[in-house]
Amino acid sequence: MTGPTDLEDLLRTEAPYVLGALVRRFGRFEAAEDAVQEALLDASVQWARDGIPANPRSWLTRIGYRRMVDLLRAEQAAHRRELQVGIAEAVTPAGRAAATDDSLTLLLLCCHPALSRTSQVALTLRAVGGLTTTEIAHAYGVPEATMGTRISRAKQSLRKAGVRFTPPGEAERTERIAAVLDVLYLVFNEGYTATAGAALGRVDLAREAIRLTRMLRRIAPGEPEVAGLLALMLLTEARRPARTDPDLGLVPLAEQDRTQWDRALLDEGLALLEEVWGTGDPGHFRLQAAIAAVHAHAESAAETDWREILGLYLLLERTLPTAPVRLGRVVAAAHAFGPMVGLRLLDELDAEHGLAGDPLTAQRFLAVRAHLLDQRRDPSAAAQFRAAAELTANEAERGYLLRRADQARVIVDS
Repeated sequence: MTGPTDLEDLLRTEAPYVLGALVRRFGRFEAAEDAVQEALLDASVQWARDGIPANPRSWLTRIGYRRMVDLLRAEQAAHRRELQVGIAEAVTPAGRAAATDDSLTLLLLCCHPALSRTSQVALTLRAVGGLTTTEIAHAYGVPEATMGTRISRAKQSLRKAGVRFTPPGEAERTERIAAVLDVLYLVFNEGYTATAGAALGRVDLAREAIRLTRMLRRIAPGEPEVAGLLALMLLTEARRPARTDPDLGLVPLAEQDRTQWDRALLDEGLALLEEVWGTGDPGHFRLQAAIAAVHAHAESAAETDWREILGLYLLLERTLPTAPVRLGRVVAAAHAFGPMVGLRLLDELDAEHGLAGDPLTAQRFLAVRAHLLDQRRDPSAAAQFRAAAELTANEAERGYLLRRADQARVIVDS
């Protein structure tokens, strides 16, 4: 017998395929999404009572077409004949290739360049991930009404841009898949370490990012960076069981009990990375996965090959010259050659790129500086930890930084 969780997982998996079929047939994204939601509601009741049908996707598509007919009939009676033809087509399940093409096209549609990155993330989670507006709003720490408005505006933007539900050409497809990867990466990062809230991360959001990336891997198997992103997610997610203590406080990587890491995820991630590492020059997702793989191979923090990680960060910075990558290089340099080297490099990068003054990186900058100063028993470390704590809305992260500030102060006072 199928339990509620299994049923929910099945519905969430099938939803994007059904939505893709409806949008492809009718060209009405917003109406199609409403129709799919009604079909999912019908399924959640009927399948729980009568069992899952032999072909769940065909069942959902048929009901979705019927709901679409009802919705569009209310708007425009002139469409009736075409819609009735659509119902007849829906009775026959779409072939496997058509279904996968629809899912990829739907992902590409949600990451259309006409949308802002925030809108791309929200629409992807809503339409492809199947998350509710409430869940997405909670994940990003904004009111439900605000997130609802963002999603609504995203759909309006697609409509105004005259976006059609058709697969893009090869050049545009490559560009749009890159946007999809960026969106899925953002979703995973938010799930692994939440921007705000009491919990360190959102397990459901991280798992949803992994699920969607797995789906993208199946329908775009020739894209090595897709595999690289999936490997990165798996190798990172594997550490989650060791990231918090019994009180849900943050446990940094160096102090984690590595026997708690998920071995199955580690093995899968390492195998996936090895499979695609030699396919052309590695992009930034494969390079980040390679960094995670070095940590995965080390049996303890002390055995970590930080010089190898530093070399990978140097390569990564050429491909992705961002503040988080530069700060990662600082950390690697400090581990490889000592905190004084790290502090000098941090000052150089700050002078060149203004890391301390960037609102998006100031908190991370202060936290890195605090750790390096603390390693040198510098009395200013406590103040830096506290300053970093003030800039995060994640309570678990703030609690950890404040504990480090207290520990640093105790050392200085003694």
